[in-house]
Amino acid sequence: MNEAVLLAGSVILICILISRFLEKIPVPSMLIFIVLGMFFGEDGVFRIAFNDYEFADDICLVALIFIMFYGGFGTNLKVARPVLKRSVVLSTVGVAGTAGAVALFTRFFLQVPWLESMLIGSVVSSTDAASVFSILRNNKLALKYHTDSLLEVESGSNDPMSYMLTTVTLALMAGEKPSIPLLLLQQILLGVLGGAAVGAVTVWLLRQSLLGSKQNRTVLLFASMLLAYALPSVLGGNGYLSVYLCGIWLGNTPITQKRYLVHFFDVLTDVSQVIVFFLLGLLVTPTELPEVLLPAVFVMLFLTLVARPAVTAALLLPFKAPWQQIGLVSWAGLRGASSIVFAIAAVLSGIQTRYNLYNLVFCVVLLSIAVQGSLLPKVAGRLCMIDHNGDVAKTFSDYQEESSIDFIKVHIDAACPWCGCTLHQVSLPPELMVTMIVRGEHTIVPDGGTRLLAGDLLVLAARAFEDRENLSLHEIGVERGSRWAECALSDISLQDGRLVVLVKRGAETMIPTGRTVLKAGDILVLAESVAQQKEN
Repeated sequence: MNEAVLLAGSVILICILISRFLEKIPVPSMLIFIVLGMFFGEDGVFRIAFNDYEFADDICLVALIFIMFYGGFGTNLKVARPVLKRSVVLSTVGVAGTAGAVALFTRFFLQVPWLESMLIGSVVSSTDAASVFSILRNNKLALKYHTDSLLEVESGSNDPMSYMLTTVTLALMAGEKPSIPLLLLQQILLGVLGGAAVGAVTVWLLRQSLLGSKQNRTVLLFASMLLAYALPSVLGGNGYLSVYLCGIWLGNTPITQKRYLVHFFDVLTDVSQVIVFFLLGLLVTPTELPEVLLPAVFVMLFLTLVARPAVTAALLLPFKAPWQQIGLVSWAGLRGASSIVFAIAAVLSGIQTRYNLYNLVFCVVLLSIAVQGSLLPKVAGRLCMIDHNGDVAKTFSDYQEESSIDFIKVHIDAACPWCGCTLHQVSLPPELMVTMIVRGEHTIVPDGGTRLLAGDLLVLAARAFEDRENLSLHEIGVERGSRWAECALSDISLQDGRLVVLVKRGAETMIPTGRTVLKAGDILVLAESVAQQKEN
């Protein structure tokens, strides 16, 4: 156990250290994490023998819950509404059509039995949400015709259909005779009801005054995410569909302190993706791959160049979609972690197959991420599908938090230059607004003619500061006995590139000048460029 914890910590640390480097190379980060797993694996440098499919399945299942939930949580339905119907069609009929096409190909070209062919088609029929989200965001790909929203919703919602097809096929291969329409109805109905019920209850709880701190609210969402998956799964429904719909419900509902929740789940999902792709790379034995490499290449080429384009064109042409959009959506059908996880479930079922299903699907996913993922930005450019005036952040529901409002308190005393002035006479930046004045026991909603008096407390609203890659803000306290205490700001020696932008003194907030005398207990807010931090 200690060795496993050491390995997990080391891998996450390595991934963090190389993440900045990965952003600069045209290769999806997921591919690097898989290769890193293979590097640690049985045929790699560290020769870690790992073949526990059951353990890997458990870990990947939990990680997929996080990834699916956050995929739904980040889906902006307002932006996606124009393409919502075609996204749903692609994630349901499109998945079934792709699975059927791949099944026909493997049956007649690779001479694989019918049910095994259907199993291969079902497992690889879904596109990978994590890969698509990552590429869109990292490359800042805003696409024309709402294509980025279409891809986001489709890739985030097609795993449940693939999972249902895989479940049905495994049941048939095990000799069972399930009622397929009834099984599909049960999966879908319980999945939808479970996600809606957990989402509704969670929203109600968030709007009550029971939780208090933002930490408790985060724990509530964490618990809701697990319940959204487990509740329908125990009853025979589709847990992945449920957790995705629950994420959509919560992500598109106004929630206080949502920015904090977004940051938490952003980190959680990133760590989950690292663990999943690393673990899948660790699980594979590279020396066993050559025997399935050629069939995997054939399946990947057919899937990418024939099945996906044909199905996409057949489903999008009735919506009068431009051919450029059809071409890009066809190419953006990356296979990923969910396909491999479903393959693990098939292996654990004990079903005998002609090819090692895990290795076959692993190679298909590896080729898909390497080829399709790496070339996706170039293909988007060649098809003239990049919207240079758009912002891909608007595709995601957490975009609304970029313009979140912070409130600033400013005390007016007799020495303040604003004292005695009307708000019309006070020069404020255009994005800074006085929203309220507290005067004694009274609260005033001001207008331009409101005169400021000594003793007033002004509440100003401004857009919250966004951490930029080239600028950071941090606080420094002036301790009692510090050499800075009772010194004017102009007499303080600061490193080049540092600037005191704000002084907090008790309940008062000041924008300082060189004549501002610092007091013990002051909190200085410093702005510093990242480049300067590196030099220091």
